[in-house]
Amino acid sequence: MDTRFIELSNWLRDDLNLSVSRIVPASADASFRRYFRVRAEGETSIVMDAPPDKEDCVPFVRIARELYDMGLNVPHIQQQNFDAGFLLLSDLGETNYLSSLNGESADQLYHDAIDALLQLQQGGSKSNLALPAYDKKLFMAEMELFRQWLVGQHLGFNLSDGEESMLTSIFELLAESALAQPQTWVHRDYHSRNLMVCANNNPGILDFQDAVRGPMSYDLVSLLRDCYIEWPLARQQQWLAYYCDGAQACGLLKNNERDNFMRWFDLMGVQRHLKAAGIFARLSHRDGKEGYLGDVPRTLGYICRLEGYPVLQPLIDFINRRVLPKLMVC
Repeated sequence: MDTRFIELSNWLRDDLNLSVSRIVPASADASFRRYFRVRAEGETSIVMDAPPDKEDCVPFVRIARELYDMGLNVPHIQQQNFDAGFLLLSDLGETNYLSSLNGESADQLYHDAIDALLQLQQGGSKSNLALPAYDKKLFMAEMELFRQWLVGQHLGFNLSDGEESMLTSIFELLAESALAQPQTWVHRDYHSRNLMVCANNNPGILDFQDAVRGPMSYDLVSLLRDCYIEWPLARQQQWLAYYCDGAQACGLLKNNERDNFMRWFDLMGVQRHLKAAGIFARLSHRDGKEGYLGDVPRTLGYICRLEGYPVLQPLIDFINRRVLPKLMVC
C-alpha cells in the first residue's frame, strides 16, 4: 500500500478542501521526490511528494521564490506542508526540452535557455539569499562517485596503485579549475529533462533545490553537453559563443577571461560527467533505477573526445581501455 499517496490525497482533500477529480503521476526524478498532476476545480497543479526523512522542501521554496522574483519561469508555490513533505505547485506543462529538441527547434530553445541562465546568474549576483558554496570538498566527493559506484560497484574493478593515483590527480586538477572560474549561482541540473517548453517566458525551470554558488560554466555544460542528448561539436560551439557574447555584454565574463572560458568549460564537463556516470551507477545499484545506465556511454564519450588536453590523456585512455569495453558486457 502506498501510504504516502494516501496521505497526499488526504492533504489535498481534507486540509486544502480541494475537489480533486484526478491525480496521476507527472514524473519521478533521480532523488526520492515524486510528482503528481492534480486536476481540481477545472485546473491542474503539481504536487511534490518529498518524504521529510529523505528530502527537505525548504530549499526548494526559498530558491523558487528568489528565482520568481528574478523574472524566471519557475513553479509558483500555492500551498506547502513542510512537516509532511508536500508542496502544491503551479503546473508548467508536460513538454520538456528533451521531447522537443530537433534540428529545427534547437537554436531557439537553446537561445531561450541560455538567456534564462544569464538572467539567473545576473540575478544571483544581486541576491541576498546565501547559497552553499560549491567547494573543493563537494567537487571531490562528487567525482568519487565515479570511482566508488561505476568503477568499483558496477564494473567490479580492483584498481592498481597507478590507476588510483591517476584518478586522484585528475580529480584535483578538475576541482582546482572549477574554483578558478568566476563564481555565480549554479542550478546544478540545468538540462533537457528539467527545462519545460512554455509559450510565454520560455523555458520553465524545474529541480533547482540543490542550487549552490560555484563556477559559471557548470550550468552551461549541463545544458550543452547534456547526458541525455548530444549535438555536433560545431553547434555546441555556436551556442557556447552565444553564451559568451551575452555574459560579456552583461559583465559576467571579463574580456580577458573569454580566452580561458573554453578550457574552463571543457574541464568542468569532465568533472560533471564523472559525477553523472557515478550517479547513474548508484541509481541502478542502490535505488533499482537501471534505466540510467544506458546514458553512461554517452556521458563518458564527452570526456573521450577531449584529446586536445594532454593532461587528460591518462583518464581518456583508462575510460577507453578499461571502462567502456566492460560497460558493453555488464
